[in-house]
Formats: sequence, structure tokens, C-alpha cells
Amino acid sequence: MAQTNSFLKNKHILAVDDEWDVIETIVEILDEADVDTAQDYETASTKILQTKYDLAILDIMGVNGIKLLEECVKNDIPAVMLTANSLNPESLMESIKKGAISYLSKEHLSELDTLIEELMGAKNEGKPTWKLLFEKLGSHFNLRFGNNWKESNKEFWDDFEKNWQVSKGIQERLLHDKKIIDKGI
Repeated sequence: MAQTNSFLKNKHILAVDDEWDVIETIVEILDEADVDTAQDYETASTKILQTKYDLAILDIMGVNGIKLLEECVKNDIPAVMLTANSLNPESLMESIKKGAISYLSKEHLSELDTLIEELMGAKNEGKPTWKLLFEKLGSHFNLRFGNNWKESNKEFWDDFEKNWQVSKGIQERLLHDKKIIDKGI
């Protein structure tokens, strides 16, 4: 990636996936960052507890990614969920509710650096990362899930779209934000 003011430059990122070829691809794509890797839940969990990462990229299947997401949220580590086999509305909703900043299909792995740059730029500016994701990849979700996929959970999606910045995931992150907890809020 040729950007001079890259978010990725010198950032410490954890990539977790049970497939070594996916990890190798992530490391190669995020070459400006210092990327630690893990291929199982135990190794990843230990790293999350011992290291302050700027970002975690978590596979949902094979490594208990949702549990790792909860640990990232508790340790104030932004997390992007990455999936192929769990690409469905239910895991997308669960990722949102548990505090992920994004949810990406492995089909978009080649665009990972650009997507992370945009997501982290939005996050750092206080803009809703999920809105950016749906603007960029909403048509992909419609293609994969069908045009009316939000209808089965209409109340959730209507509320979510009205409140991009105060989504349940952000609320979950705030419950673990040491700056807020220390103030007794």
C-alpha cells in the first residue's frame, strides 16, 4: 500500500485464523504493520490478554472468534470479524451486538488493507464504521443473503440503521472503556 500517512504503518495487529494460508495472506497484505498471528483460541486469547494491539482480525469459525471478540472488547482492542463459512445474517448481527467494528467476507481479503485504512480512519474521526461498511459492501450482503434479508429481524435493523453511532456494539465497548469506568459513569 503506497499511502504515506497509513493507519497500518507501525501498528501492532493480531491476525487469528485456523487456516495458515489466510494468515499468510493477511500478513502479506498488511506488510506495513507488525502482525502477530494465532491459529487457535488459546494462543489468541493469551496474546489478547498480554499485548495491547491496535487492531485484531478474527476469524469467526475454527478459533471461537466471537469469544475472542468479547475478550478484545474487554481489553479495548478494536476487532474486525473475518469469515467465509459463517457469512450469514445471524453472525453479522452477533458481531455487531458483541462490539466488532466491522465484519468482512474472506472474499474481500485482497482489499483488507484498504478496508482497514478506511474503517480505522472513520473510527478515529468518530464516524460510524458500520455505516461505512454497509455503504461499501451492502450490495455484497444483499447478493449473498438475498435482497430482503433484513426483514426477518426488521426491528433490529431498523433500530440499528437509525442509530449507527450508538449501536449495541458501541454500547458494549463503552461498558468496558476504562476512561468512562474510572469516572463512575
